[in-house]
Amino acid sequence: MVNGDSGATRVMTQQRGGEVLLQRKIELEVVDGPDQGKRAALTDERLSIGSHPQSDLALSDETVSRQHAELRLSPKGVLVVDLDSTNGTAVGGVRVREAFVPEQGELRVGKTRIRLRVSDETVSHPLFGETRFGSMIGNSPLMRALFSKLERVGKTDATVLLNGESGTGKELAARAVHDASARAEGPFVVVDCGALPSTLIESELFGHEKGAFTGAAHSRQGAFEQADGGTLFLDEIGELELELQPRLLRALESREVRRLGANRTRPVNIRVVAATNRDLGRRVAEGAFREDLYYRLAVVQLTMPSLRDRREDIPLLVRYFIEQLGSGDAALSVSDAMLSALAARPWPGNVRELRNVVERAIALGDEDVVAHGVAAAAASAAAGATTPATSGETSGSNDNDAGALIPTLRELPYKIARAQLLEAFERDYLAALLERREGNLTQSAREAEIDRVYLLRLLDKYDMRKK
Repeated sequence: MVNGDSGATRVMTQQRGGEVLLQRKIELEVVDGPDQGKRAALTDERLSIGSHPQSDLALSDETVSRQHAELRLSPKGVLVVDLDSTNGTAVGGVRVREAFVPEQGELRVGKTRIRLRVSDETVSHPLFGETRFGSMIGNSPLMRALFSKLERVGKTDATVLLNGESGTGKELAARAVHDASARAEGPFVVVDCGALPSTLIESELFGHEKGAFTGAAHSRQGAFEQADGGTLFLDEIGELELELQPRLLRALESREVRRLGANRTRPVNIRVVAATNRDLGRRVAEGAFREDLYYRLAVVQLTMPSLRDRREDIPLLVRYFIEQLGSGDAALSVSDAMLSALAARPWPGNVRELRNVVERAIALGDEDVVAHGVAAAAASAAAGATTPATSGETSGSNDNDAGALIPTLRELPYKIARAQLLEAFERDYLAALLERREGNLTQSAREAEIDRVYLLRLLDKYDMRKK
């Protein structure tokens, strides 16, 4: 990653009516290319660049992909993310996958050159007046700005897409949106698209009639029907199989569903909130997620901050977890040393991991477990799980292979442990496969019984393709 000068893009201040988060407007101008002179501005979390007409900065340059790149405002500055474009994204003349763009900097997408300038103008984002919204807790400006947005969007029926790492509280945010809406008295139905096998997900979403398939002894409502009058939360939507996405799109657009084995459709009155820890823009560029479904889901797109970006909330969260989980002899005192140790951790599992660490410390009755033991073990497990295997290592010789990781991964939340174990397995499998086939991709794909294009995607995912 190329580092840049982030500058003071955000600052909290007091205005009439309460506190606001002031964000300096990032102005973009096309200075070279077919669209020279075209302008746009990054005034919130994200700005999309591409040839798709719905892009925030839509370009006519034929060398620009439909989903080419995205600018994201982070606490460290403006991050440009290339969405696996055909002709690449460059910062300072260097082609990048992700990079911070310096203030007054330039980037190139295809043959188009774009200049960025941090304006003196500011955009104000109101901060929520409380440190809690629904079951979420936070006093940091990032969280209170998010609470304010969630409250406002809750009053509408707009479809919401929640982005964020595992453990940041996407389901809590979805439920808070539901509770803040006119549908609060209706059902809140959750479908985890990443946990259900592909053979069951269609029945789970749309239901089935008796005899629709082997084992369908009774008719059953799907999640769409169950959520009628309320909210349907599609968790891990980025994991949904490609072949099911057209049917989901039709249901979202028509607000009608047809059970498996049925001849008629049924109307449903639902509000949809979806969540993902995947980069859906990149998934679209890879051909793994439908572009039209992405735009249908991303009517309102919000990002859940990682715990690393809101470390000032750790003392508040720790005290809340202790109050919630501890009682009597199981109570845990909070010391400055304990909070300092917690604040220094990388927290790959975010708030969920922090809660688990506090819960274990309460169970053992020792704050040193928090300060030096459990948190360190979790961090060590995360670091070990993401250690790439080299091309010369096989599954039998790599100390960080999937089997060796299992004991340490047990310290982490289920979803994070599963993802890290899968990543470790894929790295190890690919390294051994390529070694056996001496780097021959066609033979490797044939042995693994996978498509060659899919093999290339896996190798690119872990930066294992020979340059």
